[in-house]
Amino acid sequence: HLAGQYYKGYLGLTKDVPRAIELWTEATELGSVEAHYNLGVTYYNGDSVEEDKPRGVRHWQLAAMKGNVWSRRSLGNSELNKGNCELAVQHYMISAKMGHEKSLNVIKKRFIGGGATKAQYAEALRGYGDAVEEMKSHQREEAKRLGI
Repeated sequence: HLAGQYYKGYLGLTKDVPRAIELWTEATELGSVEAHYNLGVTYYNGDSVEEDKPRGVRHWQLAAMKGNVWSRRSLGNSELNKGNCELAVQHYMISAKMGHEKSLNVIKKRFIGGGATKAQYAEALRGYGDAVEEMKSHQREEAKRLGI
């Protein structure tokens, strides 16, 4: 989280993207999938660094393989932007099955537009529903009620 504070210049810290990248890189070496995701976003978008889409994608791939839903969705977006619609749908299918609603909505839009099959949409919808059901708990409901 400290890297994010340097990246944004929050909590009284001076914005220092190189320091944020250094900390995220250290965190990836310790196994942080969130750090891989953040490095992916930074390099892919060229956000305060020279744009390096392949490097960003590599970070997302590493994080996605370890279950990071945001990285999986980002891979879907990247493939869709390159016109690789089938591969994009595969990434969205995985993230939808992990409970990512926006990915489910992309598959729905692709289905309506002819870019995904009815079977794919049905599978994503079932998987999404299963994930949401699995994540339900009294504590989560209470936190939601309290606005946390």
